[in-house]
Amino acid sequence: MNYDFLDSGLLSRLGALPVESRVPMMGNVAGKHRSPHRGSSVEFAEYRKYVAGDDTRRLDWKAFARSDRFYIKEFEADTNLRAYFVVDTSGSMAFAGQGESKVGYARRIAASLSYLLVNQGDAAGLSLCTERLHLEIPPSRRPAHLPRIFDTLQELKPEGETGLVDALHTIAEKIGQRAFVVILSDLFTEPEKLADALQHLRYRKHDISVFHLMDPQELSFEFERPHRFVDMEDGTALVVEPTLVVDEYHRALNEFMAAVRDKCHDANADYQLVPTDTPLEPLLREFLTARLPKKK
Repeated sequence: MNYDFLDSGLLSRLGALPVESRVPMMGNVAGKHRSPHRGSSVEFAEYRKYVAGDDTRRLDWKAFARSDRFYIKEFEADTNLRAYFVVDTSGSMAFAGQGESKVGYARRIAASLSYLLVNQGDAAGLSLCTERLHLEIPPSRRPAHLPRIFDTLQELKPEGETGLVDALHTIAEKIGQRAFVVILSDLFTEPEKLADALQHLRYRKHDISVFHLMDPQELSFEFERPHRFVDMEDGTALVVEPTLVVDEYHRALNEFMAAVRDKCHDANADYQLVPTDTPLEPLLREFLTARLPKKK
């Protein structure tokens, strides 16, 4: 099946950039990401004194010759990365004032990063959330798993009110090991409740990344005549003369976005405001590059 939200050229050009975790990961398959546990990979970590029961094959005899004491060489253990893409599928995500809908943009991000992760041997999973539905596809590193993610993304239809906060709490409780949680949403929920969910994920030591998707028309509110505005989540409508409310709208919007950004930063979440007319490739390239380990 062809997926029009996947750009093979983009995936090929970004394929050389790894998807890295900002925090140590734990997994049951040898991988490329740093683990909080010591192991036997090629990157040296430190020496420690030998204690009874240690593997004598890891003794450093040169250190013994210099100090007449037994030391064990420890290395950083590497592990695989599990990623959960949490896509908000509430009604407001269907909005497409100037071009692509927010859910369409979220679909392309989730699909592209899922492909890159599985292609590098890591696991990708998907969670879709509305007020009434939380559909979850558990992470897998098998290439045959990707069509299931892509088919689900292709068929999703935003509707109803958001269930993002409840979905994040559910994920925080269900994931037994550290994971990379990518949130794709317009974040139209109470900032305090969002903050609680993000802190729950942080407490579980997950690596959190938030793509705050907004339509350019939502950001600019440039309308020249009276409009009938419809809430895409609960269906309520209001006829408004834009010029009379534009200043108040921008004040409320700026307060909302500042609150959301601060809550994300407080939870050590990687936050990005993304207008949906942003070219995808530069966005993902910058995102992946910023997560590369800093050279010492």
